[in-house]
Amino acid sequence: MARIVILSCKKIKDVTCVSCMKCFKGIKERAGEFARYGDEEIEIVAMGNCGDCPGLVMPKMGLIMDLAKVYEREVDVIHFGTCMVRATGTAKCPINLNELKVKLEAKFEKSVVIGTHPW
Repeated sequence: MARIVILSCKKIKDVTCVSCMKCFKGIKERAGEFARYGDEEIEIVAMGNCGDCPGLVMPKMGLIMDLAKVYEREVDVIHFGTCMVRATGTAKCPINLNELKVKLEAKFEKSVVIGTHPW
């Protein structure tokens, strides 16, 4: 089972992906970055956002991981939502997703995937 946290862009989440429906569709259809899980069961442990510009992802993810421990919810993978990827290209988001990926993997010892759905 893949236990996933999805982080979204706080500014454009409900503009381009209303209520994260595209992420849920991607999970169901194993589309985009969710294809890597094949027939493996996926559990969404948490959905959060980047913390708003200029990005407070590290402390926000720290809170998510603390709560995951409190509620005995294991996390395997952190996904940056496609909205975060698009925000860096079209909304002048200052976050460098590749650098952030390295930081999160080092701090939390979890895999980080850049992207979710293909839409």
